[in-house]
Amino acid sequence: MQIISTSPGMRPAARHSDWPRPPACLTAGRLDEPPVNARITVAGLVILRQRPGTAKGVIFVTLEDETGVVNIIVWRHIYERFRRAVIAGRMLRVTGRLQRAHSVTHVLAEQIEDISPMLDTLVAPV
Repeated sequence: MQIISTSPGMRPAARHSDWPRPPACLTAGRLDEPPVNARITVAGLVILRQRPGTAKGVIFVTLEDETGVVNIIVWRHIYERFRRAVIAGRMLRVTGRLQRAHSVTHVLAEQIEDISPMLDTLVAPV
């Protein structure tokens, strides 16, 4: 992995070209392109999982890729089907329907895949 030089006190960052891009995934920076209700696939690092008690079993997952964040909504029946990936995945690929409401874009998950092993490609042998 090639490292970009950073200011003192900042940690080094990988170049965008080093990011393990899963095939056929739309980046967060391009979520404004597809129409509402389009079926899309996104991928990224899991930076937040929320299961509010008031959400009636709905789980909110936030993924981050090299261009930004993607909000994912996981309904209870989808969670039950992909439970292991939702709970343990550090990097996920999610396919679902694109929704926009009140200037917030999110993906209603239909399929969730744990692609955490792709993170190993970011680490070069020493």
